Amino acid sequence: MAVSILTSKGQTTIPKEIRAFLKLEAKDKILYQVENDKVIMKPLKGDILDLKGSVKTKGKPVDFGKIREVTKKRVAQKIVEGDK
Repeated sequence: MAVSILTSKGQTTIPKEIRAFLKLEAKDKILYQVENDKVIMKPLKGDILDLKGSVKTKGKPVDFGKIREVTKKRVAQKIVEGDK
């Protein structure tokens, strides 16, 4: 069992065997998911589409492809409007 200590600033070192198991490297991002009385830690690699299924919603599932396209359009529009 791996154990780490929490500093007064809320920081901790992920034990070497856990980093190796998750294939984590410096600057990698980690997703923390709370489920009941557990916290699940997952490496966050790739893009927003890799999060598919990690967000619980009521009703229809979230369409991350559509969210990404809408976001791209809005960012592009803000860039164009900024050049006026």
